[in-house]
Amino acid sequence: MSVQEAAVLGAPRPRHRSVGVNVGGVMVGGGAPIVVQSMTNTDTADVDSTVRQVAALANAGSELVRITVDRDEAAAAVPYIKERLLRIGVNVPIVGDFHYIGHKLLADHPACAQALDKYRINPGNVGFKDKRDKQFSAIIEFAIRNNKPVRIGANWGSLDQELLTHLMDENARSANPVEAREVMREAMVQSALLSAARAEEIGLPRNRIILSAKVSAVQDLIAVYQVLAARSDYAIHLGLTEAGMGSKGIVASSAALGILLQQGIGDTIRVSLTPEPNGDRTLEVKVAQEILQTMGFRVFVPLVAACPGCGRTTSTVFQELARDIQSFIRDSMPEWKKTYPGVEGLNVAVMGCIVNGPGESKHADIGISLPGTGETPAAPVFIDGKKVATLRGEKVADEFKSMVIDYIERRFGAGNRTAAE
Repeated sequence: MSVQEAAVLGAPRPRHRSVGVNVGGVMVGGGAPIVVQSMTNTDTADVDSTVRQVAALANAGSELVRITVDRDEAAAAVPYIKERLLRIGVNVPIVGDFHYIGHKLLADHPACAQALDKYRINPGNVGFKDKRDKQFSAIIEFAIRNNKPVRIGANWGSLDQELLTHLMDENARSANPVEAREVMREAMVQSALLSAARAEEIGLPRNRIILSAKVSAVQDLIAVYQVLAARSDYAIHLGLTEAGMGSKGIVASSAALGILLQQGIGDTIRVSLTPEPNGDRTLEVKVAQEILQTMGFRVFVPLVAACPGCGRTTSTVFQELARDIQSFIRDSMPEWKKTYPGVEGLNVAVMGCIVNGPGESKHADIGISLPGTGETPAAPVFIDGKKVATLRGEKVADEFKSMVIDYIERRFGAGNRTAAE
């Protein structure tokens, strides 16, 4: 393989050409940066807990937050949630997730319909038989009336059964039938596209429609979204539904989304992780950001490079320092973004021995190479490729952390910006 071929294979394909959709001031599609979103798992009727979780997700970096609107009490709470969030300075767009009775809730709670920044509906359960079009049309008309965008989200677990049965029957009569799984994929794509076409017929502009077609198996997700992107120019919401818990959910989502993003597919993403009992809901935001950042699509937080450790690094000092620096940076980012513009582009290296330590530290903006097993108890520090200090003793970690803070202030602080201007 030539260098030129390798370069082509290593670069992401041009983004899927999609129509831009304005969601409460956040642009989705149309060439805008890929948007990270999340969803609460609180009872929306509980205003206090929902406000706290939305604020936590937004502070973690979620640029859209979806909440469940499943009954009258939840719909009635939405305006109060929005008001409370704005009062505490959280202006993240809120998406209402409707299933089964969305048409009724929007009709009975006009303040909810107005407070939400986007509606999400599922063509598989928006209505059944002769009620389907009537109820679907009602929701679209509310969106038109309130000037709101709509995500039409088909889902493997609640697929339109009439459409699926029709396609299965067609396939059975075909001279060259395909596997049932392929028919289900086609049903997913058609469900989303037919619903979008109907929404446009009713009067919802194309620039207020976002599509998704979520499944829980990686290969199925890739296949479905490849077809969906090839057949339309709607903005696309990307996500592996029911991804799972812990490393399984993270790996599955990363594999599926990584492949599609590399192919230029996806305008907004959510990583649907099952949290541990009483676990941190913001983990799904962090994983989504890290997928986009490691692939080079967005920059959210400074990168901390750290070696994995081996028999040369029996000390845990470098591991503890890497963890502390990473946690310190992420926890500080909400405030740093205001104080130190551009700090998210910082690269830090925390290395554990002499093999790759000095080299990696030189490549970082600021890096340290800690002594490995049997090495001289000295830790050289490099800034912008040059060795500036050698740290020794029990306070190496604290001293390096202080040097990182000083570097951030010098490079991204107000004084540096004023001089540059």
